[in-house]
Amino acid sequence: MAEEWKKAASPDGLHAVLRCVSAPSKEQEEKFVSFLRKHYGTDKVELTIRRDPSIGGGFILEIGSEQYDWSRRGIARQFERRIDEARAKARADSPDRVIPMLRDAVDHFHVLAQSEEVGEVVTAGDGIVTIDGLEHVQYGEIVLFENGVKGMVQNIGDDGVGAILFDEEGTIGEGSRVIGTGKRAGIPVSEEYLGRVVNALGAPIDGGDPITADEYRAIEQKAPGIVERKSVSVPLATGILSIDSMFPIGRGQRELIIGDRQTGKTSIAMDTILNQKGKDCICVYVAIGQKASTIASLVNTLRQNGAMDYTIVVSSTASDPAPLQYIAPYAATSLAEYFMHRGQDVLIVYDDLSKHAVAYRTISLLLGRSPGREAYPGDVFYLHSRLLERSSRLSDELGGGSITALPIIETQDGDVSAYIPTNVISITDGQIFLESDLFFEGQRPAVNVGLSVSRVGGAAQTKAMKTAAGSLRIDLAQYREMEVFTQFSSDLDDTTRSQLKQGQILMELLKQPLGHPMSLSDEVITLTAAQGKKLLDLPVEQVKDFQAGLLQYIAGKNPDLTSEIEKSGILDAGQKQKILDLTDEYKAQRSADAAGEYGTDKGNTGEN
Repeated sequence: MAEEWKKAASPDGLHAVLRCVSAPSKEQEEKFVSFLRKHYGTDKVELTIRRDPSIGGGFILEIGSEQYDWSRRGIARQFERRIDEARAKARADSPDRVIPMLRDAVDHFHVLAQSEEVGEVVTAGDGIVTIDGLEHVQYGEIVLFENGVKGMVQNIGDDGVGAILFDEEGTIGEGSRVIGTGKRAGIPVSEEYLGRVVNALGAPIDGGDPITADEYRAIEQKAPGIVERKSVSVPLATGILSIDSMFPIGRGQRELIIGDRQTGKTSIAMDTILNQKGKDCICVYVAIGQKASTIASLVNTLRQNGAMDYTIVVSSTASDPAPLQYIAPYAATSLAEYFMHRGQDVLIVYDDLSKHAVAYRTISLLLGRSPGREAYPGDVFYLHSRLLERSSRLSDELGGGSITALPIIETQDGDVSAYIPTNVISITDGQIFLESDLFFEGQRPAVNVGLSVSRVGGAAQTKAMKTAAGSLRIDLAQYREMEVFTQFSSDLDDTTRSQLKQGQILMELLKQPLGHPMSLSDEVITLTAAQGKKLLDLPVEQVKDFQAGLLQYIAGKNPDLTSEIEKSGILDAGQKQKILDLTDEYKAQRSADAAGEYGTDKGNTGEN
């Protein structure tokens, strides 16, 4: 308990408390009293001096809900604030003079008599605190508790302020003191984050060296306006044949990946990240509410494939408090915006926003907000819209950088009409729907052609892919419909049999193993051969083997063809015919090899 040393008797006037480790001298005490008289315009000052070893050193002067903090922590906070102000001013006025201006700020630093508003914790628990006082804080402001834990203001009401904690409660309890910092919640950013695994506050958790930050960005940023944006027209290849051919994704687009649990949603996102190798695209993967072991496995996969060189993993595991899971995607987006505003292209994966919504619901219910549909608060739509709207392609005047978002949503039993799925579908520019039945049938990735869509469409597709894909989506839709109607029929005409066989071949070609994204030329060659009906006479079980052999044959026989498609992104009539001719050549060679092998076997059998 704090020990009271001295109390100056006074019937009325100003009541102040001086907290310190060791008692002030008579001269120091007179200076404090003189300061109070002058600052508050009264001659009647009652000063209570209390011993408080927790402040570490120096003095804290308290007058009601105001305080002047000249303790070690308070002086450190003042110094940090002064440095931040000097850095921001230097970057705005003369970026080349950042270091000299910082040196000047350090050399001329002196402690000021700056008052701070002090609040008192009323309740604390489950990562939420309610505070009495702090009448002048703003939504999203960082508050600092006396044990050093930071929180963020999330609710402002008549009965006090609600804040979320960025750490466990620890020693925060009823009566704990808290001050506003005047700063919005943010994350340090720099190039050094590439290749690292960090938590929602930007602190490294991979056991590596500390990260030096270039600047501090607020986690909540205003989305670019219409004038600041440019239309989506540059493709972002996923390396997944079914997506690149039918639901193309462009740089700056927001494409939702939606489906039941364990249907390959994360696998699509991971393949897309792996496919960005050597394509000058930075990737940010945000894990929200995932198991730590799952995240470790993903990081290991990225490392083995050399993808961590251009990837940042922001992790907020299922064991983290709900407030950290809530801010994780916003912090990751601020990190992505740092690169976007430098003119770079960024791909960000939110895995997944269903768990993010659950974390926000938890916080809202603990803060006493009114529940709505499915117990989510009324502003849950704004929760995701203000996050996803930050993904865009900037105009050339702003550097032309982009953020492409792949949010992931988990459905229950394929129900896309639930609250959170419908919200995010309406925010994004299309969705890739993964169907459980297709997945269990062995069709992986299990993309449902009927429910999946890209609202950007052919604007974000290379001409080569557009030419090669042709009417692929319509063909597959017709095949699925025809398959249902003809599964009980044995008497089919030749045209129907041909359509069914072509559909089976196309579905087989769209199967793709995990961790093996395809290049543009491989996708174009595969589709050109398939759409040219060159695979119709093959048994379905031999299609994948034929595809692998064909790609290898063309790469060895005519490497210029593949490099031309990759560089130009165009497939002209001559190149298309060349692919069909080479397919015929390979098919003839394959048949001759098979015949020769069969003949040898027969000969061996005859000799024996």
